[in-house]
Amino acid sequence: MTTFDRVKIGLLSVSDRASAGVYEDKGLPALREWLTRALKNTVEFDARVIPDEQDGITHALIDLVDIKQCDLVLTTGGTGPAARDVTPEATLAVADKVMPGFGEQMRQISLRFVPTAILSRQVAVIRKNTLIINLPGQPKSIAETLSGLPDVPGIFAAVPYCVDLIGGPYIETDDAVCKAFRPKSAQRVR
Repeated sequence: MTTFDRVKIGLLSVSDRASAGVYEDKGLPALREWLTRALKNTVEFDARVIPDEQDGITHALIDLVDIKQCDLVLTTGGTGPAARDVTPEATLAVADKVMPGFGEQMRQISLRFVPTAILSRQVAVIRKNTLIINLPGQPKSIAETLSGLPDVPGIFAAVPYCVDLIGGPYIETDDAVCKAFRPKSAQRVR
């Protein structure tokens, strides 16, 4: 029997209205559903919905990484140009390293659908041995940026190898959902 590494993933939805119960958060269920289909690993989720407050976001990210020891943290919401959109600032405040390629690729994918994708300020960073990525807030956009398009790779193809490089668990994907890329020298033989 093949066993896969256990992965702990933090999911953080940043929304004033969803956190206040004005409407139901759609980002976290979409993320959980996509990850459940995409990953072969046993996954433990730590999911939270919080308001657009920089200190609260920073505190949640530090807790998910330093205390809960998540291997990967994915956020949704709060990445636009509005005054209350502060997820990128909170994410950068906890960063040891910035990984600009993730944000660049998400904007490239989203530009295929809407010209306003250039307004997105998603970032990705490494804190300790955890990768943190700001994703879009809409479920359809979340899936598109993670999976990619027929002619444009999604960002999740690079996530498993990035997590390898920073000392995290070996994340394995279902190729039918997302084919992860690793150099041959970094692949495990099953």
